[in-house]
Amino acid sequence: MAIILAVDDQKVMRELVRGVLEGEGHEVLLAEDGMQAMQVARDNAVDLVLSDINMPNMNGISLVSKLRRLDHYAETPIIMLTTESADFKKDKAKRMGANGWLQKPFDPKRLQKAVNTMLAKTGHVLPARS
Repeated sequence: MAIILAVDDQKVMRELVRGVLEGEGHEVLLAEDGMQAMQVARDNAVDLVLSDINMPNMNGISLVSKLRRLDHYAETPIIMLTTESADFKKDKAKRMGANGWLQKPFDPKRLQKAVNTMLAKTGHVLPARS
């Protein structure tokens, strides 16, 4: 099991992500914007971050940049989960330290695979499927 931080300003999206990932055996912490996500990240040891880009108070690209400045998050996988598709935004997110990109709306199986692949790259043991 991993602890995953899901950041999105839309409650329905946060709940959808939580449902998919908790079904995989992960614990999911939620934040509605980058400011709240930074507080959650400081208070918890998170194994992976999923973040939208367009959010009030602090957008996802700024969040990635700030997380990468925290010792514990220098190598933590970060996947952008967004409706954005512009190459320049993808490039900027990657330059700031994002490791992956998923387009909304997303397929739950694709989200599970992306998360599990990132966790496996960090040596995280995934829960056994029954």
